[in-house]
Amino acid sequence: MRFAGILAAMSAAFLAFAAPAIAADATGVWATKEGKSHVKIGPCGDRLCGEIIWLKEPTGEDGKPKTDRNNIDESLRSRPIVGLQMLAGFEPDGENEWDDGTIYNPEDGKTYSSKMELVDANTLQVKGCVLMFCQTQSWTRVE
Repeated sequence: MRFAGILAAMSAAFLAFAAPAIAADATGVWATKEGKSHVKIGPCGDRLCGEIIWLKEPTGEDGKPKTDRNNIDESLRSRPIVGLQMLAGFEPDGENEWDDGTIYNPEDGKTYSSKMELVDANTLQVKGCVLMFCQTQSWTRVE
């Protein structure tokens, strides 16, 4: 009887201190590759979207805030990078994964199909693809 009580207490202690499973939550603020920018990911309807909220180098050589100068749509080239929607339309696709989204790259002015995977609580892998050619970046949680 005493052994059973000790075993039950040990089991309860183990469960209390066991590492929790990853909360499937990509919302928050993420530092992009090389810390060039911070992207705030949050809900937009029943999907996830993300906007650039901070730039490591927020101003251009002229001292003015950076704009979307590489956008293929000339009418959008004067909009500021900070505040720009970078991620759009991500829907859950299994545990800790989101698919069917798009990612906009202000460095080349193009939008790519994209998916995201929460690797752990502080690492988000973001993949952008053109046809079957993909590039993956690991982003780090800031908040």
